[in-house]
Amino acid sequence: METRIAVLSIIVEDTDATGQLNDLIHEYSDYVVGRMGIPYREKGINIISLVLDAPQTEISSLSGRIGRLGGVTAKVAYAKV
Repeated sequence: METRIAVLSIIVEDTDATGQLNDLIHEYSDYVVGRMGIPYREKGINIISLVLDAPQTEISSLSGRIGRLGGVTAKVAYAKV
């Protein structure tokens, strides 16, 4: 199956959602190339970037499921290659 490279940007405003978020990321861990997390303490948020190599359906599914978590925002950017 054809895969795409994407960056999934996640902003966590409600830290109560981090357990569910980590469970979702673990569920899709076969597709994760890299992960970077930045706690922005001054603003009280956490920023996570996930680099994914996955079928577009899987990327969309993960992004949608994360976006439905309360206090969490997710957006995807796709590579053109």
